[in-house]
Amino acid sequence: MSTFVIAGVTGRVGSVVASEILSRGHQVRGISRDAARAERWCANGGEAAVGSLADAAFLGDALRGAQGFFVLLPEDPFAADFHGSRRAMAEAITIAIRKSRVPHVVVLSAIAACVADGNGPAKDLHYLEGLVQASAPKTTIVRACWFQENVGSIVAAARQGIFPSLMASADVPFPTIATRDVGHMVASLLLSPPPSSEVIDLVGPAYSPRDLATALGSALRTTVTVVEVPASAHVDALMHAGLPQSFAEDVAELYACFNAGRAQPHGDRMLAGSTPLAEVLPGVLGS
Repeated sequence: MSTFVIAGVTGRVGSVVASEILSRGHQVRGISRDAARAERWCANGGEAAVGSLADAAFLGDALRGAQGFFVLLPEDPFAADFHGSRRAMAEAITIAIRKSRVPHVVVLSAIAACVADGNGPAKDLHYLEGLVQASAPKTTIVRACWFQENVGSIVAAARQGIFPSLMASADVPFPTIATRDVGHMVASLLLSPPPSSEVIDLVGPAYSPRDLATALGSALRTTVTVVEVPASAHVDALMHAGLPQSFAEDVAELYACFNAGRAQPHGDRMLAGSTPLAEVLPGVLGS
């Protein structure tokens, strides 16, 4: 029986990874910043490690004796120094990996992390990838495409009949993936590590913005119309949705990266999820 350390254990991906590993008879040490949520999660049979991914000493202790480690970089759009705090976290993670000598690390990244800059929040994932690859004996980078659960950020507008799209075209499909598919894939990789370090692109069903609007409209029993937002208005639209200016600029940069075709699968191989959006929408809508 092996022990695996799972970061973000109460989140959408981490909770699936942890549940899958526990169901296979292994031990899970789940990392969370929220003590109350971590304790509730422990009712499933895991062990909670309450602390921050920016604390190298805490992480080193949490990783002691682990066979594998699943790690990600949380996003806090309202952080005073968004990129600085995430890069400090990436550095603490790699210090802990070196200290603990955990044999296999699976990193949740994004397809946009295939480039080093000009890709908004994904530039920090690119930075993390490089540090971990230089620190762990074996590294599996999983670059996920657009999470289907991201439609949750558009539900309020969709209830008013609007689907604001920042993509270059409302009619060009792009790959999406359900977070539960990502979780199952990560668990499988932790339990059966590949023979050597690699980068894996995670993709799934492709939908256009118009497809997403139609699916939301069907679920909400209303008509949802796509409104294409020009690039010059992306930052203002994102700020109107509640994001602070600095993070709105980052997200706009990420969309510019996608729309320029710079964010493409470049991994060693590809894995495909099969969950359709229709199965995800009830959870997103709270029904």
